[in-house]
Amino acid sequence: MKLHSKVCDILEIEYPIVLAGMGGASTPELAAAVSNAGGLGVLGAAACQPEELREWIQRTRSLTDKPFGVDTLLPASVRRAAQKAGDSPQGSDDPMEQLKGHMAFAQQFMERERLERQEGAPRQEGGLPVFSKEFFEAQMQVIVDEKVPVYAAGLGNPGPWMEEFRYNGTRVMAVVGAVRHAVQVASIKLDVIVAQGHDAGGHNSPVGAMALIPQVVDAVGDIPVLGAGGICDGRGVAAAMMLGAAGAWIGTAFLAAEESGILPHQKEALLEGSEEGTVISRSVTGKPARIIRSKWTDAWEQADIKPLPMPYQGAVAGPVMAAASRDGRADINPGFAGQGMGMIQAVRPAKDIFMDIVASAEASFERSKTYMI
Repeated sequence: MKLHSKVCDILEIEYPIVLAGMGGASTPELAAAVSNAGGLGVLGAAACQPEELREWIQRTRSLTDKPFGVDTLLPASVRRAAQKAGDSPQGSDDPMEQLKGHMAFAQQFMERERLERQEGAPRQEGGLPVFSKEFFEAQMQVIVDEKVPVYAAGLGNPGPWMEEFRYNGTRVMAVVGAVRHAVQVASIKLDVIVAQGHDAGGHNSPVGAMALIPQVVDAVGDIPVLGAGGICDGRGVAAAMMLGAAGAWIGTAFLAAEESGILPHQKEALLEGSEEGTVISRSVTGKPARIIRSKWTDAWEQADIKPLPMPYQGAVAGPVMAAASRDGRADINPGFAGQGMGMIQAVRPAKDIFMDIVASAEASFERSKTYMI
């Protein structure tokens, strides 16, 4: 018997396995490889400038004739932070005022670690401040204009764009980390909901996947749910589906794909890591995210200042992460990963990873019959 669910019919894919839209990792090459293998490849476009995003979409189309998706962020917290910065008087609660002290902290860290700031980095013409309200809106306009097959909101509610998506025939997904968020996005009648638990890499939930998935399934009625968080092989896919999910949203397993966009030193960090090697930290984006533990996450954990909200913390961490990436410093910028990274043993082609997941899931369902009498 072949692995199949309602999600396959909705997204027009062969297997109910979707590549998580991981920023920096889920490139056109990786997304196309997953789509060509029979799943849904999703571009991790959160930090793409609008014209770069357009080029990514067009490049993906040149690499596959299968459906694919685009993942961006739409966090309401960014709009609230921008409003607060614009309305609040200068003082201790003003993010722009706090930014000076946080930048000084980052500079001291760089000096201690002998990192040199990257000066004169090329900037795209017309580039917008990343993770600003204007940036998000410009990204969404590109996604609408390009009529992408699937849109996935990695954070936030895509409700304001649903009319245009429906007109274009775009299927819509949203990633949630709580039942209340699932109920909110279900009200806009989107196509698929991703229930992403605390085990997941990147921005995730305070609730573990094992508890979150069935509660989201129960809350959203007929809308199919993809399980996410700590799923790195077919056993995890089968487990999520036994909890009521219609498939899986998988990220960390594909970080070690040859087509993944992360850097060589970050792939090495994955291979060397274990299930205990990650922490939840706001030190990179300003929102809680699961990341491989590093000197940078330790520095913020030990400091007597707290990271700023998104998008301000990104301005603090960005130069540090860029310098560490340039110098191959896995001890400072090893990247994001979920708790399943201990299962990653080698860097392999994405198709091989994908087909192993499918085979393992099918074998798990076959094996489950032995528990029935």
